[in-house]
Amino acid sequence: MMSLDKVFEALSSRPRREILAYLSATELSTSDLAEKFQMSAPTISRHLSILENADLVTSRRQGQFVLYKLNPENLVNTLTGFAFELCPVGGPLKRESRKIAAKAKARKPA
Repeated sequence: MMSLDKVFEALSSRPRREILAYLSATELSTSDLAEKFQMSAPTISRHLSILENADLVTSRRQGQFVLYKLNPENLVNTLTGFAFELCPVGGPLKRESRKIAAKAKARKPA
């Protein structure tokens, strides 16, 4: 069972909320996110660790990379997704996430 305190702690940080927006439509690695935020990979990793500990994101290893995505089973992510559509910061990040996902899908061989 998730701790509500962990969720609120995770959501209390603007960069973590923005990370959730980027992960709304696609999986991204720590280095992908570091480029978006102009932060170091270790800083992004700390944010992702807090999000994962709150059960807001999940991770999987693919080769040398760890890819992160939203935990679709978490009700908080569903509610946050609605809020991001209205948010002047989160909305553009969600749209960018959808563009990244579309480009990745177009590159995959059929």
